[in-house]
Parts: sequence; structure tokens; C-alpha cells
Amino acid sequence: MKIKEIIVVEGKDDTTAIKRAVDADTIETNGSAVNQVTIEKVRRAQGTRGVIIFTDPDFPGEKIRKTIAESVPGCKHAFLTKAAALAKGGKGIGVEHASPEAIREALKEAQILRETPSEVITQEDLLTAGLIGGEGAKERRMLLGEILKIGYTNGKQLHKRLMMFQISKQEFAEAIRVVQHREEEYE
Repeated sequence: MKIKEIIVVEGKDDTTAIKRAVDADTIETNGSAVNQVTIEKVRRAQGTRGVIIFTDPDFPGEKIRKTIAESVPGCKHAFLTKAAALAKGGKGIGVEHASPEAIREALKEAQILRETPSEVITQEDLLTAGLIGGEGAKERRMLLGEILKIGYTNGKQLHKRLMMFQISKQEFAEAIRVVQHREEEYE
């Protein structure tokens, strides 16, 4: 599978994992303190071939994603679930630990975050769906992020992520039905 866009990753091990999964070029940020030289590389790549930001599903990865997205609008975003990015033995989380299949799936599902989202899903909708402020909310958010291919977020960031991806009320409702169905299966 050949990827036209240049993939932004955190480090060399991520590049190695990407190249095991697909034929692609990468830009490595080398940590969460993304410098201006890296931003300029990403900006140039976005102008010529397009960019997919593919960082670890953890706090530093989200910080890198946010820094680049704010500096270089229009990039696509690929997400791994924490489960897919967990190292064997549970020590460490990152793109470098994901299987080639999980990497290919995440890249196939890459989406562009919208600049001016319109609110269709409210905080009240999130509360009603049990995604914030209650027992099991974290697990529901993890599953919702997986179903909608928008990655995991904490309760505070979920609303913003849904708006940025312009998830419709209908798409949200369908995903919530799947979440509820899976919960019923485990009861």
C-alpha cells in the first residue's frame, strides 16, 4: 500500500513501524517540543503532497498533534486505539508497537479536521449518552472514538473533537447505539 501524503510521526521507531506496514515517507518530530524547522518541513510537505499526522495515543502525542495542526491547517489525522498501540507486556504505548494491519487501517481512515466546526452535538447529548461525568464514561468514550475513527479523548476534549470532525447527530446516535449494544453484550 503506497501512501501519497507524508506521515508525521514522533520518532525513528515509529518510522520503522510505518515502513513495515506501508510504502510511505515520514517526518519525525523527535519529541513533543516541536521546533520551527519541523513545522516548516510539515508546511512544505502539506503544500506539495499533503500530510497525515500519526502520533501516539497519549498526552505527548496529542500535544504534538495539536501543535502541528494549529501551525499547519488542513492536515489529515490518523488515530490508533490505546489497545492497538500497547506494547507486548504492557510496557509502553505508541505507533511503534502497533501491528502493520492496525497501522494500515488507521491510515486508511485518516480524516481532515475541520477549521470551523458547527455544533450539532451538545454537552447535554454527551451527558445523556453517559460519555461524561459517570461510571463507565471513559470506557464508552474509548469505544466511541474507535467506532467513529476519531481517537480517544478525555471528557473535556470529546465535544471539541466531535465538532472538529463534524460528526452529525445521526452518525453520533448510530455510534452510541453500537456502544450500548456492546455494553449489553458484556452484562
